[in-house]
Amino acid sequence: MNFMHGSNLPMLVMMTFWIVLIIIGFYLISNYLKGGEKRDSIDILKERLAKGEIDEAEYQRLKSVLENKM
Repeated sequence: MNFMHGSNLPMLVMMTFWIVLIIIGFYLISNYLKGGEKRDSIDILKERLAKGEIDEAEYQRLKSVLENKM
């Protein structure tokens, strides 16, 4: 019984399966790691106001600009 003269299709299917699985794994892990904390622009603006980086007038102006873009 010599199995070396058979089709290579099962081996190619298995290799393709593992390559696709590894690529999906890398994709999911990289997205998970860089996802982190997602903050929207209004939250960042509120934080800047709280830190004193901008005053109330600047906050209102920037907030209206951001709300008009959304």
